[in-house]
Amino acid sequence: MEELNDLDRPQAQLAYTIIQSLLKGHEALSDLLVVMSHALDEDVVKALTNTGEWESYLESKRELENTKKQIEKFTELLKELEEEA
Repeated sequence: MEELNDLDRPQAQLAYTIIQSLLKGHEALSDLLVVMSHALDEDVVKALTNTGEWESYLESKRELENTKKQIEKFTELLKELEEEA
C-alpha cells in the first residue's frame, strides 16, 4: 500500500473529497434514523434495535470515530503538501 507521504497533491485532494463525501452520507443517514425513530412506536424501535443490522450500524459508528482521527492526520498531510507546493 502506498504511504501517505508518497501521495501527490491531486491524489490527496481526491482521496480527501471521497472520504468527506462518504462521511457526509453516513451522518445524513444517522440523522434520518433519528427522525424515523421518533415516528415509530416504542415496540417497533425495540424490535429494530435488537437486530444484527442495528449492531452492524452501531459498529460502523464506532469505527467512524477512529476514522475521524485518521482524517485529522490526513488533513495535516494535505496542509503539508499545500505548503510544499
